[in-house]
Amino acid sequence: MVPFKMPIMVLTLYLLQGTGASLIKLNGNGYEDVVIAIDPNVPEDEKLIQQIEDMISEASTYLYRATEKRFYFESVSILIPKTWQPKSDYEKPKHETYKNADIIIEVPNSPGNDIPRNDQFGKCGERGERIYLTPRIIRGEMLNVFGPKGKVLVHEWAHFRWGVFEEYNEDNPFYQFDGKNVPVKCSEGITGTNKVYACSGGSCSIRDCWTDPKTGKLNKDCMFIPDKVQSEKASIMFMQSIDSVVEFCTEKNHNRFAPNLQNKMCYLKSTWEVIQDSEDYKKSTPMMAAEPPKSRFSLKQIGERILVLVIDTSRSMKVGNRLNRLRQALQFFLLQIIEKGSWTGIVTFDSSATIQSELMQIESDVQRKTLISRLPTVTVAGGGAHICSGLRTAFMVVKKKFLTDGSEMVLLTDGEDNTTNTCFEEVKQSGAIIHTIVLGPSTEKGLEKLSEMTGGMKTTATDNVQNNGLIDAFSALSSGNAAITQRSIELESKGITLTNEGWMNGTVIFDNTVGKDTLFLVTWTAQQPEMFVTDPSGNIYKNFAVETSSQMAYLQIPNTAQVGIWTYSLKSSAQTLTLTITSRAANPTVPPFTVDSRMHKDTSSFPSPMIVYAEVHQGSLPILGANVTALIESADGTTVTLQLLDNGAGADSFKNDGVYSRYFLGYKTDGQYSLKVRALGRTNTQRSRSQVNRAMYIQGSINQAGQIQVNKPKPTVGPFISQTGFNVVSSGGSFYVSNVPSSQPSKPSQPSQPSQPSRPSQPSRPSQPSRPSRPSRPSRPSRPSQPDVLDTPDVFPPSRIRDLDASVEKGHIRLTWTAPGDDFDTGRADRYIIRMSKDLPTLSSYFDSALQVNTDNLIPNYANSKEVFVFKPKGLRIENGTVIYLAIKAVDKANLMSPISNIAQVYMFTSSPKDQNDSSPGTSISIIVLSVVGILVAIAIIACVIVYLLSNTRTQD
Repeated sequence: MVPFKMPIMVLTLYLLQGTGASLIKLNGNGYEDVVIAIDPNVPEDEKLIQQIEDMISEASTYLYRATEKRFYFESVSILIPKTWQPKSDYEKPKHETYKNADIIIEVPNSPGNDIPRNDQFGKCGERGERIYLTPRIIRGEMLNVFGPKGKVLVHEWAHFRWGVFEEYNEDNPFYQFDGKNVPVKCSEGITGTNKVYACSGGSCSIRDCWTDPKTGKLNKDCMFIPDKVQSEKASIMFMQSIDSVVEFCTEKNHNRFAPNLQNKMCYLKSTWEVIQDSEDYKKSTPMMAAEPPKSRFSLKQIGERILVLVIDTSRSMKVGNRLNRLRQALQFFLLQIIEKGSWTGIVTFDSSATIQSELMQIESDVQRKTLISRLPTVTVAGGGAHICSGLRTAFMVVKKKFLTDGSEMVLLTDGEDNTTNTCFEEVKQSGAIIHTIVLGPSTEKGLEKLSEMTGGMKTTATDNVQNNGLIDAFSALSSGNAAITQRSIELESKGITLTNEGWMNGTVIFDNTVGKDTLFLVTWTAQQPEMFVTDPSGNIYKNFAVETSSQMAYLQIPNTAQVGIWTYSLKSSAQTLTLTITSRAANPTVPPFTVDSRMHKDTSSFPSPMIVYAEVHQGSLPILGANVTALIESADGTTVTLQLLDNGAGADSFKNDGVYSRYFLGYKTDGQYSLKVRALGRTNTQRSRSQVNRAMYIQGSINQAGQIQVNKPKPTVGPFISQTGFNVVSSGGSFYVSNVPSSQPSKPSQPSQPSQPSRPSQPSRPSQPSRPSRPSRPSRPSRPSQPDVLDTPDVFPPSRIRDLDASVEKGHIRLTWTAPGDDFDTGRADRYIIRMSKDLPTLSSYFDSALQVNTDNLIPNYANSKEVFVFKPKGLRIENGTVIYLAIKAVDKANLMSPISNIAQVYMFTSSPKDQNDSSPGTSISIIVLSVVGILVAIAIIACVIVYLLSNTRTQD
């Protein structure tokens, strides 16, 4: 692999820790507790801190005016890197970490790539993840390209807080309207000219655009160059760089015809309409003052990690060998996860609490082994649990050396305590971060509240040992502020239950970004298995360190593990085995591959679906083409497996952005569910994404003298090739589901047997309630593997189609899209409804009144397949330059219907008389293929009959 390098890859630490819950609160009209984190790789510069404060103050005024005096920035915390010199006015952070930072000031992921960006995975109106800016933007060095830094932040804040999208289109910057090619912009009042700016051999030139006589479209390199001086005030989501632009597009001036992401994702709504639908807007009223109150700032510097393990040893922890599993996971955490230099203590509790170890700084294996020796034994189990007692004692341990602000408490319990709410106020005042790991089926809400109020992580693990959930939970507890070179990366986590003597075999890929401090951990439930590990050169490792009493063993690979495929083999009698493999970065300048996973929300009530997100990175570069699988464990220990996709369909908002997504519908029972994601990379080309949510890079502008002033061409990040592939696993925390009906999982929306591909047609289908009967149709394609859904009345409609695309081929319209399923993105829809109109508002607002396209020959494929449908438009008067708008809905067998798709458009030319007389219905590519197959099968059958008859004739002769 050609490694992607940065000066020092510590900036990736916040990308790899998972997205923490933002601490932001809207108090009246002011946003409080906004967290801005400076990347440790940014050189120390006190001026930068003042420039950040200036940016916030400037943005606060812009935001106040753009939202009609509704919102401003009230209080902001700036996280200073540990690598910067301490100062007396730097405070200690409380709940603020890189993990939950809202804005990151980062070093560009390649030289000169200072484009502001926003991680935004969800649908219209859903909040984004975080904002990324660079020091050059903060210092005002990118003014000509992006405009004032305050307006840049307001642009990104609208993505982040209100879930709006861009109003430009870099891939297709022009569209055809009213017989002309016009720029994609909002509002239409923005003026400028269309030119080609081309560079070759070190010199650049400006040329006129030209029109393709075959399509009527402008040439691909043509771009819109705005006038420097404008009077138009909108829109911030189009070109915030223009001085006059200080407002968002509203319903009155929004350009619904422009094919941009805002129209595609938000059903043609303006940015301001989406903002008005937000909870922020609904909870606020305009202020009277002409200017917003001044923003307040706190400077907080990251320090050493301080952590106390708070361990439940109450009577209920004896159930199902929980204490032994707990000891295995804690030993793993102390051996491999907790970073060098951290301060660690141990407290146990049942009805009262006991200090097992005061704070001890981990400087070598000596301290790690000392801490392990002080863990509770398997035989210890007292009375009832009193969680607050354990937390109070842990606070006391910390206070002997440090303030509790910013310290971490890892609370492991089975949740058999309903008095947790009695110490909420103490926890809040402590400034500590509480991570909760719940072992067993507990649904105690107080435990979730502890994590939520302090910005901690919450995970669950069932009593199903095979799923390895407890060790996975501890593996996810790397520091939210540690450099990536210190962080332990989980490469593999799996288990197996053997009913007879047998083997647990497998492989794991070590790419050249990992290999230091590598550990293979094996646990068992009955007898020690035989254990072998083989490196790519064939060397066999058997020298595991065995902890017989804890039923675990581990193998530490010396130096740096060899790049390539490693093999593990465990031979055992009937029992349950688990295997965990972890490693660290091999090189401080090359970030490892990682996957950051989570659910789109923490709670759900049936039948509301959940969405799984997994973001695969190497440093700040997203990875495409990975095989990403989610394993979701329910409270009863059963696991649902989902193949996550980066195809821009169903649950996935954007294609090829390195974010893999899928709807989760496999509910089993009420209770806590946990998420684990596995990403596997093979030897194929990977590349960085073109950011889909970012401020527009302005190539130039026209001054008042009519001269075009150009900026440097936008930088690009080239592809790289993986030569070995990679393995990586992550825990995505837990979520709670309620009101699940009692039923068994099945696949009611899919036929029990696939149709035979050799049959060209099938009997006519009976009419359905809202649909007349129609002619017989070719058989459906065979079914790929699909996730389970509940065997209940169908309550899940097909997912919305968002990638409908249209083009013209010899007078015919060719439509393409990704197939939805019977249940969101699972199974297969029953039919499609396609409608078209020459009037966009009619199609958008009155879909059922628009002209319907004949789709009798269009049979839906299974979810996530590519659909192609070609038809001759009839029923509309088509002239040269006619624009036709098209949209589609999918319908399932229960007549549940998807929302209207994005609206595609085609620019038509007058067809020949022969084409106009063509009255054949539309045809899908799958129908053509099946018809050809049917003809060939028929010919083969006839040939066989003839041969048979001739053979019989000769025999009789």
